[in-house]
Amino acid sequence: MNFTVAIDGPAAAGKGTISEQVAEAFGFAHLDTGLIYRATAARVLEGEDAIEAARDLRPADLRRDDLRTPEVAQMASQIAAQSEVRAALTEFQKDFARRDGGAVLDGRDIGTVICPLAEVKLFVTASPEVRAERRFLELSGKGMDVTRAGVLDDVVARDTRDAQRETAPMKAASDAITIDTSEMDIGTAVAKAIGHVREALAR
Repeated sequence: MNFTVAIDGPAAAGKGTISEQVAEAFGFAHLDTGLIYRATAARVLEGEDAIEAARDLRPADLRRDDLRTPEVAQMASQIAAQSEVRAALTEFQKDFARRDGGAVLDGRDIGTVICPLAEVKLFVTASPEVRAERRFLELSGKGMDVTRAGVLDDVVARDTRDAQRETAPMKAASDAITIDTSEMDIGTAVAKAIGHVREALAR
């Protein structure tokens, strides 16, 4: 069975958790496409050329311990704006999406560019302030030296860059269902997403 769930949205909206739980609920494979860009970014921060790093990306790169740092996140957003980097990583994502047994992919251009024919398209979002608070609690909980104001600035800057980049800007697909998690607990958001997938499978 080929069945693709495309889940897009900005950072810290909850799409990663929703994607993981949707995949688990239906036995689908899951790919956090942001990790592909973060892994490439981590190698760029070590001095590699972005395009070469993207072309040479290995599975082990996705398991690095430093992929969730603010520095890697900002670099990932910067290199994601480069069309040649995106092209180098696109085919891997497309192949994953049509694997037998179903797949859930989350990112920023899955429903618009990577999987425009996905059976289910969701756009998970929340206000910048809510997302910044979530990210601040996550990072400070890991002992990182961050401030609420600084994290909010990073979130807003990344949103702007992702939405305004020339190649594959972040936006909801015209036929995507929006789930706003600003005032929604994660359990409710996951239930909504699973419900939409169930409806599509029933069709």
